[in-house]
Amino acid sequence: MSTAQKKSSAKSSKETTNPFELMIQRFDVAADIIDLDDDIYEILKKPAKQIHVSLPIRMDNGSVKVFEGFRVVHNTALGPSKGGIRFAPEVNEDEVKALAAWMTWKCAIANIPYGGAKGGITCDPLKMSASEIERLTRAYTVAMADVFGVDKDIPAPDVNTGPREMAWIVDEFSKINKGFTPGVVTGKPLMLGGSLGRVEATGRGVMTSALSAMSKLKMDPSKCTAAVQGFGNVGSITAKHLNEQGLKIIAISDHTGAYYNAKGLDIAKATEYREKNGTLDGFKGGTKITNDELLVLKTDVLAPCAMENQIRAASNASHIKAKLIVEGANGPTTTKADEILNEKGIVIVPDILANGGGVTVSYFEWVQNRTGYYYSEEEVNKRADRWMKDAFKNVWNTSKEYKVPLRIAAYIFALKRVAGAIRMRKGF
Repeated sequence: MSTAQKKSSAKSSKETTNPFELMIQRFDVAADIIDLDDDIYEILKKPAKQIHVSLPIRMDNGSVKVFEGFRVVHNTALGPSKGGIRFAPEVNEDEVKALAAWMTWKCAIANIPYGGAKGGITCDPLKMSASEIERLTRAYTVAMADVFGVDKDIPAPDVNTGPREMAWIVDEFSKINKGFTPGVVTGKPLMLGGSLGRVEATGRGVMTSALSAMSKLKMDPSKCTAAVQGFGNVGSITAKHLNEQGLKIIAISDHTGAYYNAKGLDIAKATEYREKNGTLDGFKGGTKITNDELLVLKTDVLAPCAMENQIRAASNASHIKAKLIVEGANGPTTTKADEILNEKGIVIVPDILANGGGVTVSYFEWVQNRTGYYYSEEEVNKRADRWMKDAFKNVWNTSKEYKVPLRIAAYIFALKRVAGAIRMRKGF
């Protein structure tokens, strides 16, 4: 395959928001730079396994509703596949394929012996009862019983799933396999083998990545401001930890809107309000603005921690004023937006590096389940911080070596590791 062929998608004049196409665009650029073997390119551009199931569920009103479920295993060259399960109305095959590939690169960057996978069910859990969600989760587990496994494919929480759903998966999978199997998922409740530090791991990792970048850019945290889009698990914890490190958090948001205060928001009060009311709607700690306005605020650090495609060339990229963007969400920036941001001199710590703290601590949880020895929270945080700093250093050095932005450097570093494993295993 020629260089021109590989790069064709990245050079398209049309901006795409399809997550799998966005992944391929960055993948193609990195593959060209390192002159990736054609045979390995062919292996890595497509998922190794795609499962699409129909899940008929008895609803509380007695009717039967059929839901679509997905599990995509992208690659297992470095080890068993790893990736979360999301429950959301917009879940589709291309999204899950992209997320699975991003997990492959994320695990390689974090130096974790995992491949990449992702799962999801197209549903709206906000309109379902707990018992309906439980039946759906258990049905999905049964459908994926031959896919999941401690040494095969290890799910975790993602959008609209958490320890509760992971507990149901452990229980159902253990029934099928006639033995308690806590290591089949991570992000479990502590009493079922979960790890201390796991809940805060992703947000803490975003903070660690931000501080690593700020150090390289000679930015003093005590003199910097930050805006955080998204106030779920990742966003709220990112805001909390950035604030604890001295940054003034001037804006936060969720799907109901954003809140701005130039003097700094009280993150503890915002978190307490969200936990009590379910959303930030009505929060009195700042002036209400829109999510779009938050993204273009004058701030030192911008942390998009919501959903995909929030920063686009067609809408807001040229208006971004932040000096540093640290991506807590998966795929928040389109390829075309990247081009604009790079021209503006804005440094972006990409998703596959910045939000790797979650899978890093998930790996620790898996190790603890296998050994039966459990770490203290202090030990988990210390290990995770070290791994995240090492990952940042590797990507930063790759960026300097190849003279490319951090995102392409992250793909290069990951591709070289995964390709090396494929060569060793396949004899290429």
